[in-house]
Amino acid sequence: MTSWIELENRFRSKTTIDKSIELLIDAEREHWRHVLKRIIAIVKRLAKNTLPFRGDDERLHVENNGLFLQMVEMVSEFDPVMQEHIRRAKAKEIQYTYLGKKIQNELIQLLANQVRSSIVKKVKDAKYFAIILDCTPDASQEEQMSLIVRFVDNSANLPTVQEHWLEFLKVDDTTGLGLATELQKALIKIDLDIDDIRGQGYDNGSNMSGKHKGVQRRVHEMNPRAFYTPCGAHSLNLALCDMVNCCSKAVSFFGVIQRIYTLFSSSTKRWKIFKDNVQGLTVKPLSQTRWESHVESVKPIMEQTAQIREIGFAIAKDEAAKKASEMGIEAVFTEKRIIRRKKQFDESGSDEVKQSAEESFRVEYFIFIIDQALSSMRTRFEQFK
Repeated sequence: MTSWIELENRFRSKTTIDKSIELLIDAEREHWRHVLKRIIAIVKRLAKNTLPFRGDDERLHVENNGLFLQMVEMVSEFDPVMQEHIRRAKAKEIQYTYLGKKIQNELIQLLANQVRSSIVKKVKDAKYFAIILDCTPDASQEEQMSLIVRFVDNSANLPTVQEHWLEFLKVDDTTGLGLATELQKALIKIDLDIDDIRGQGYDNGSNMSGKHKGVQRRVHEMNPRAFYTPCGAHSLNLALCDMVNCCSKAVSFFGVIQRIYTLFSSSTKRWKIFKDNVQGLTVKPLSQTRWESHVESVKPIMEQTAQIREIGFAIAKDEAAKKASEMGIEAVFTEKRIIRRKKQFDESGSDEVKQSAEESFRVEYFIFIIDQALSSMRTRFEQFK
């Protein structure tokens, strides 16, 4: 009994015979806790900025070993905890370093699960939500569907409408039935009730927006309160594209802009000439999927047209004359030899005059169309600003 009471008193005062060993165990536990905190901080920073983790080599202090190991090396230059950890790893005093690809993937997955759980908790607190789906092929040409939820966040003092991306869903069947099935499985997996959906938002594709076999129809059959609204941006983009394609003037105008971009972008020398003479803006290609990119393509030409008309041609003409003088070439444009076709017995010279007049009219009309389009775009742009 006396021995037992003495042992109990030593436990309470932490003066047992293995006190030193316990202190070493506590110190080691604290060391690994600090190491993991620093590794998790590095993983969070790289993941937040969507930067790649790994490189060509997975060893410390070698070239091209990836951003993760390079940041570990950088932290170790100033932090004694990380410096001691790397010393142990290089000396092979520890078997597990927590610097490999498996721990990186595991930490990324744990952080993703925590973020997803936080979003799902907010959605459950709001009760009702809307879903937004969009499919696109990735770099490996595999179809992926992004799942986005839209809900009212009541956690703050002022309720706000929020949209959060939850995950990518790999889909093999892109029909309305296949996509609706994948959506149903994803909602069950993250513990969201499909009966709480109050809105749907997709593009105008038949497999998504079809009123008979589309995703919106199949979700509506499972939940009649899931009201469908087509994507406004996609609808506006389709309307603008159809309007432009119906107008021959607009087709010609944007065709000229695309050719101007092709002219300069196809040669590095031409691109340098363009950059030297046009300050602040650069020509941009047209996009078929996002019509608003046409505005960015028109800006450089619209804002630099007056400068090109006033001094651009005169400067180019003077430089060309100077180069021709240095090369001993007469500074005149050689006239193109007129190809004369043999006349038939029933043809007269009036046909040539008519053809020449028609060509002259086409050129003048084309210049007139370009001037009118630039003037109209300049006026619209000023009103838009």
